[in-house]
Amino acid sequence: MDNETKTEREIREVQSQGEIVAEVPRDNEKQGRVEEPPAETVVELMSSIAGLLATVLFIMTFVFQTFAIPSSSMENTLLIGDHVLVDRESFAPPTGSLGPVLPYRNPRRGDPAVFLSPEQPGLFLVKRIIGVPGDRIHLRDGVVYRNGEKLTEPYVKHVDAGDFNPYRDDFPAVPPSPAYGVRNEKWADEMPAHVQGGDIVVPPNSYFAMGDNRDVSYDSRYWGFIPSANLIGRPLFIYWSFITPPDEYENQGWGDRAQSMLHTILHFFDETRWSRTLKIVK
Repeated sequence: MDNETKTEREIREVQSQGEIVAEVPRDNEKQGRVEEPPAETVVELMSSIAGLLATVLFIMTFVFQTFAIPSSSMENTLLIGDHVLVDRESFAPPTGSLGPVLPYRNPRRGDPAVFLSPEQPGLFLVKRIIGVPGDRIHLRDGVVYRNGEKLTEPYVKHVDAGDFNPYRDDFPAVPPSPAYGVRNEKWADEMPAHVQGGDIVVPPNSYFAMGDNRDVSYDSRYWGFIPSANLIGRPLFIYWSFITPPDEYENQGWGDRAQSMLHTILHFFDETRWSRTLKIVK
């Protein structure tokens, strides 16, 4: 007992008085409290951002694509400077087990379509599908007949009323010629083989397309059919429209691009066609 410390004597005296003294471990003092999760590290944050960017890149590469309208061939459906979101999945060939699940389908008559030019590699175009494989098409006085029936096309625009072009307006009755704007020699040689009874007959795996602005559209009448492999997708809606000069997309120099970008920044609000924002392409 002589070696008993003062603290031990105090504890023994309290216990002898009928009280129970227990030392509460320090760790138990935190029981009942809600601990905050540790803050995200820089590595974890960068990993999350990289995952998000990869997902967005995948979607924009394989599901959707943006496209700027460069010409007036689809007026008034699409104007120069309209920026559209293109659905790449609709016209894609079905693959594997996902074919029945994803919204794959062949282009239909009347569909606006974005595709690679059969004439100029790397050039994206947008026109309206007029004929699918097997269709028989001809024009008389600028009016389209498909399989013997006159088409009602409320979207068509004519700017050269009274200015008759026999090749353009009575296609394919008049042989192709540079005098009528046919500069594609390959099409000029091939076209007669596809004419039957005054109609152009759309071959398998091909489509016949024309612009809505019929009098100025450079389309299947001038360069032939669209191979199914050239189809990119269907424009869904206009996400932004900006007043743009007709020759804007011909300017490829860095100086011209920089000037165009500066003009867009300075006039974003006053030259944006706000009324066309989110307009569905039909």
